[in-house]
Amino acid sequence: MKTVTEFPRKVVEFPDMGIVMPDGCRLSARLWMPADAADDPVPAILEHLPYRKRDGTIFRDQLTHPYFAGHGYASIRVDMRGNGDSEGLMDDEYSEQELQDACNVIAWAAAQPWCNGNVGMMGISWGGFNCLQTAAKQPPALKAVISLCSTVDRYADDIHYKGGCLLIENFGWASTMLSYSSRPPDPLLAGDNRWRDLWLTRLENQPFLAPLWLKHQHRDAYWKRGSICEDYSAIQAAVLSIGGWHDGYRNTISHLAANIEAPVKGIVGPWIHKYPHYAAPEPRIGFLQEALRWWDRWLKGTDTGVEADPAYRAYVMDSVRPARWHPERPGRWVADPVWPSPDIKTQEIELIPEGSEPVIVASPQSCGLAGGEYFPFTFGPELPGDQRPDDALSVCFDQPVLTEAIDIVGAPEVLVRVSSDRRQANIAIRLCDVHPDGASELISYGVLNLTHRNSHEFPQALVPGETVTARVVLDQCAYRVPAGHRLRIAVSNAYWPMIWPSPEPVRLDLATATLMLPLRPLAQGDEVTFPTPEAAAPWATETIRSANSERRVDRDEKTGKITLSIVDDFGEVRDLEHGLANGSIARETWAIHPDDPLSASGKTHWTQTLSRNGWSVRTVTSAEMRSDAQNFMVNARIEAYEGEKLVFERNFDEKIPRALL
Repeated sequence: MKTVTEFPRKVVEFPDMGIVMPDGCRLSARLWMPADAADDPVPAILEHLPYRKRDGTIFRDQLTHPYFAGHGYASIRVDMRGNGDSEGLMDDEYSEQELQDACNVIAWAAAQPWCNGNVGMMGISWGGFNCLQTAAKQPPALKAVISLCSTVDRYADDIHYKGGCLLIENFGWASTMLSYSSRPPDPLLAGDNRWRDLWLTRLENQPFLAPLWLKHQHRDAYWKRGSICEDYSAIQAAVLSIGGWHDGYRNTISHLAANIEAPVKGIVGPWIHKYPHYAAPEPRIGFLQEALRWWDRWLKGTDTGVEADPAYRAYVMDSVRPARWHPERPGRWVADPVWPSPDIKTQEIELIPEGSEPVIVASPQSCGLAGGEYFPFTFGPELPGDQRPDDALSVCFDQPVLTEAIDIVGAPEVLVRVSSDRRQANIAIRLCDVHPDGASELISYGVLNLTHRNSHEFPQALVPGETVTARVVLDQCAYRVPAGHRLRIAVSNAYWPMIWPSPEPVRLDLATATLMLPLRPLAQGDEVTFPTPEAAAPWATETIRSANSERRVDRDEKTGKITLSIVDDFGEVRDLEHGLANGSIARETWAIHPDDPLSASGKTHWTQTLSRNGWSVRTVTSAEMRSDAQNFMVNARIEAYEGEKLVFERNFDEKIPRALL
């Protein structure tokens, strides 16, 4: 990545710009802008997050926001209320208060003498979500959005209930946020006499969100609020949507490109959950240059040609050997002028012909351990591995060896007629690329709670022994399967630890199954190109402890229990400008017995540290989740230390009835 230090306009920075909300709550913003903006006003760009601008997202902020400022923008990175250096309290993700605060910041920015009145909003993940949701509120000054790794459906395409199945990440992310938001503001900004009071008040009111999310197990009004798919026409700002094939949020780009009426373009690369100018697997792209083209057109009125860009640009990945990490993925960029593309045709492949004997699916509860993380982001061993261990625990439908390569671009689907011996059952379907030597690489997967076969809002119990029809939609993908390989469709009724198991062991009888495969004419090379990545000067730090990620699966031969253990040590660094050192370590264990779905358990343990010149704080959070046939049980604990003194402790403990899941 090229580092740019000279820009068209000189940049000035304000590390703690106070923006006071109508209720008196002061939000802390870090602001970069051209030094002469008061004489030559510029558009503003907002990124509104709970992830701490001082020591959380600072790595990517340093690469990105000064770059925008140097090209004629006021770039504003705001800590949401209740997080980082901002006042107030946070009670949930994407709350009405959060979105109203964003609208208020937009109005504040547009009214400043250094702003030309036009504002854009951007973000990845949480910031990608709330910029779309804020756009749906239609604040007058908001003219354009760049949303990365986001969703249009908070229930069925986020970390909560994929296909109506309870995602393990529902609990995992709640544990992560409990830790993230437990840290205090920086005393250098909040003041020696205020930071502790703000911190303790924050801790006393800190939510543990897992119980709240578990109380909404169907797609009710709680999830509909903020789900863009409820009314795509509400989005009137121009939207650039970006995602990665190795991320959990890979479907949104297609949904937005196909459905919103405002100007919209989509880009999907081979990346994990990161901004694409520093993401992996490579190739990276010049994201900041692409962003400037978008901002310049919609915030400055400059003709940059973005309206003529293809509607959907995607990286078709070549087949590679299965591995838990890929530093790069060979392939090619394809471009479709309109989306959905009329050039993509659906091939129907009959897996179980009508009139055949039913195929029995009765997977061990441990099937799924080769699936990887829902959204990898550590540049470590989080990707799906060789699928053969999971294939051996699934029913597999292997197709003939391909005589010619094929490009799969879109969302494969599998139509099934199936019966269950229980009132509730899950089904997981994986599409795999099988190499000539038998190695199995995951292309895409989909899961469905069969009680949700007709509606996520109004599930219907299965009648044991009665055959029903269901459609399992796999995630969007762009993948070339070469000649000499074969496709494998693997079906299981467990997918641990991606989804929480059914309360009882289940047997499914598949009566029929048909694969609907979206095929694009074979690309002959890159159909579109991007500039190479460049960015502003990186964050200046001193490494105190290097980062490291570990992942291990253990089987207890005496008890039969299988445990996945994950340690993500994010290291510790010291900021060379303001001297604050920060570090964090996350530990997770996910355990299950292959024969007992009620043996499932998850545990998390996070440690966060901050220090400077003899001052130090540490927060330790732990959480556990398990279930019986009737209830989910979740508990958590926060401990906060100043130096070595315990200054705060709090426990959470709730039992939530299981709905018809």
